[in-house]
Amino acid sequence: MDDIRSGRIPASKEIHQAMDLVEDKLTKEGVHLETDMIDKAVELMERYFDIKLLNWELFIIACIHAYNPNDTVVFDEFLLMLGRGNGKNGFISPVAWYLTTHYHGIKGYNIDIIANSEDQARTSFDDIYEVLEGAWKKLKRFFYKSRQKIVNLKTNSYIKYNTSNSRTKDGKRSACLIFDEIHEYEDYSMIKVFQSGFGKRKHSRVFYITTNGYVRGGVLDEMLDLSKRVLEGEIQDLGLLPMIYKIDKKEEAEDPKKWIKACPSLPYFPELQVEIKKEFTKMKYQFHIAQDFMTKRMNIPAQDTFMIVAPREKVLATNRPIPYEDLKGGICIGCIDYALLSDFASVGLLFRHGDEIVFMEHTFICENSLKMESREIKFPVYEAEEKGLVTIIKDGQIQPEYIANWFLEKSKEYSIQTIVADKFRITLLRSKFQEAGLPLEEVRSGPVTHALVAPLIEDLFENEKLVFGDNMTMRWYVNNTYKDLDGKGNITYKKIEPKTRKTDGFFAFLHGMSKESMLPSEQHYMDIDIRTY
Repeated sequence: MDDIRSGRIPASKEIHQAMDLVEDKLTKEGVHLETDMIDKAVELMERYFDIKLLNWELFIIACIHAYNPNDTVVFDEFLLMLGRGNGKNGFISPVAWYLTTHYHGIKGYNIDIIANSEDQARTSFDDIYEVLEGAWKKLKRFFYKSRQKIVNLKTNSYIKYNTSNSRTKDGKRSACLIFDEIHEYEDYSMIKVFQSGFGKRKHSRVFYITTNGYVRGGVLDEMLDLSKRVLEGEIQDLGLLPMIYKIDKKEEAEDPKKWIKACPSLPYFPELQVEIKKEFTKMKYQFHIAQDFMTKRMNIPAQDTFMIVAPREKVLATNRPIPYEDLKGGICIGCIDYALLSDFASVGLLFRHGDEIVFMEHTFICENSLKMESREIKFPVYEAEEKGLVTIIKDGQIQPEYIANWFLEKSKEYSIQTIVADKFRITLLRSKFQEAGLPLEEVRSGPVTHALVAPLIEDLFENEKLVFGDNMTMRWYVNNTYKDLDGKGNITYKKIEPKTRKTDGFFAFLHGMSKESMLPSEQHYMDIDIRTY
C-alpha cells in the first residue's frame, strides 16, 4: 500500500481506490489479520511450489486472512484482473492448494475451478498435480490425486476442475470457487450453477481471475461496473475486493514505464518484458497484435481504444422502445445478411422516425451450427430465443422460404419499398422472392459502401438517434464488429473474431443504410386492408 500511494509502483486509479477500500475495511473495530496464518501460507506456498511470491501476491494473501469479529471473512470475493503473462494461474494454484490444508484449518474446504474450456480449467489443477507429483514420496500420506480430483486426506477437502460442458457440476459442496478468464463468459448461467447453494461452508470465498477480453456486455463488464460502485463507495456492504490492474488511458501504452500498471509482475519477469516489447513493436504494423496488446496486455479493451463501431454506452443507448404503433403502415427498407444457409441469417426493417433511425431485426439460426464442437457460439442463443429475437431452425438449412415468409408477414403491417442484400445472398434468394412477389435489390458490399454510410452511422450512434429496441442479439452483432481504416482514412467494417462471433445483423443494417435516402423525411402511411378468405 505504501509503494502504491507513494508512486514507487505506478498503479491504476482502481488500484489506488482498492488501497483506500482495504484500509477502510481493516480499520473497522474488531477486524484483524491472522498474521501467523499469513506467514505460514507464504512459507508453504514458496516451499512446495518453488516460487518467490511478489508484492501484489503477498497483498492478496494478507487480504484473504482478514477476519471480522464474528469470525467471518472481510473479503469473500476477489476480482483479479491482470495483463496476460503476469502469472494469475501461477498464483491462484498455490492459493487453492493452501486453502485445502489443515494450516488453513477448515475441513471439507472444497475448491472448484471453473472455465469455459477444459484446457483453461485444467491449468491451475495441473499445476497443483505436478507439484504433488514432484514431492509424492513425502506428500502421498496427506493427499489423494488423480487427473480429475485432488483430495487433502487430513481435511477431506478436494480440488476439481470443471467446464461449461461438464456433465456434473456439484458446486453445491464448494467452499471456494475459482472462475478463470471470466472475460469469455457471455452470461451468468455457468456461474449460477456453481453458486447455487454456495456459501454454506465457513469462510467461503470466490475468486474471479481474468484479463480483459472481447466480449462486451458479458460477465466481466458487469463485474467491472459493480467494482466501480464498490471502489467509489456507492456500495459498502459487499465483501468484494477488486484488484484491477490496467493503464488509465490508451496513450500510456506508448510509455513502457506505465506498463506495470497492467502488468505488476513485469519488473520480475524478464521473459515477459521481452515479449511485450516485441508486441509493442509489431503492433504498429499488425492490427490484430495491436488489438491483443491493448486488450490482453494493457487491459484496455480494443473496442475502447481502436476502431470500435461505437462506445459501449452508445451501443446500450440503442435499447429504447420501438414505436410500433407510430410505424404501423410506415415506409421501410427490408434488409438481409447471412454467410451460409446452414449458419445464421439476419433480416430486418429500417425506418425513419422523426430524426431517428429504427431498425427491427430478427435472426434465424440453423440448429446444427450450434452443435459444432470446433466452434462454440459465444452468445446466449436460447435466452434470445425465449425473448423472440431469434428463430432456431431444426432443418439442416435456413431455407429461403423462411426468410421470404418473414417479409411477407411484415408486409401486412408495413410498406416495404425494397429488400436489399449483397450479390451472394441475392443469388440464393432470387427465385423464392420472385415467387412470393417480393422486391429484391442488390447492394454493393465492402469498402465502397461502408465508406459512404460510415459517417451517417457514426452520427446516429454519437447523437443516440439509433433505436434497436431491447435487442441483445443486435447489440452483440455491433460489439463483434470493428472499423478498419485504409491509408486514405476510409472505413471498412470487419468482424473482430471470425469463428465464434457473428456480425450478420450489423451487416444487414449496413445494407439498409446504403438505401437510407429512400426513406421519406416524414413518414407516409398506407392504409392496410387485410382480407381473409
